[in-house]
Amino acid sequence: MLGPQRIVCLTEETTEWLYLLGEERRIVGISGYTVRPRRAREEKPKVSAFLSAKIDKILELKPDCVFGFSDLQADIAAALIRHGVQVTVFNQRSVAEIFSMMYQVAAMVGKAELGMQLIAEMQAKLLQINEQSRQLNKRFRRPVVYFEEWDTPNMSCIAWVSELIGIAGGDDCFPELAAMPLGKGRIIADPLEIVRRKPDIIFGSWCGKKFRPEHVAAREGWQNVPAVVNNQLFEIKSPDILQPGPAALTDGVARMHKIIMSWGEFEKTQK
Repeated sequence: MLGPQRIVCLTEETTEWLYLLGEERRIVGISGYTVRPRRAREEKPKVSAFLSAKIDKILELKPDCVFGFSDLQADIAAALIRHGVQVTVFNQRSVAEIFSMMYQVAAMVGKAELGMQLIAEMQAKLLQINEQSRQLNKRFRRPVVYFEEWDTPNMSCIAWVSELIGIAGGDDCFPELAAMPLGKGRIIADPLEIVRRKPDIIFGSWCGKKFRPEHVAAREGWQNVPAVVNNQLFEIKSPDILQPGPAALTDGVARMHKIIMSWGEFEKTQK
């Protein structure tokens, strides 16, 4: 059998991808935030949060590879490296980089061919969604979409989410912030700037905290925002869109597309 045999996944996306590849037997530890696939929580030991990990417990599992995500897990990676553990930290922030991460993981576990097949299927589905959006956009304008990643302070979405909004048929309300890799770079200093940009649809995905559309609608000065007036406020579950892996490229974008398509039909009736 090629590649690492005992893998610890510090975030959910590599866990989900290894299951999709049929290589879940290699996983010996997962993040406590993992909900995709559901069975992983029952089958695998939970050894980390997002910013912290049980180093001793990970070492007891004798991993020959640990998968992590971004500079936010740099301290965990450093601690494991000092104990002689091989650590691979990905830093995917765009749709293309997510696909690249997925291919690299597939190749590492000897499933490059299957990985490419699954990636091609996901890419084809994204093209199909984008084409459906283009056809719909011939009949009405593209909606302005505000995606709120956190509520206090107001934080807009990261690059892959912004890209998927575009594929789904909308225009990101704050495209200039999407390129900021850290959350603090996407904080909207003046919440009334959101009001001024007049979003037609508001998506909320508050990093695991339940989205409260009624709280958003009640914000001071927001009563005339089109999304509020027309009750176009929706939750996108964090595991479906904020994990930079298969979920965002399948369920996350599909849900946004469905909502945007419905908005389009609603918009058509208002003319």
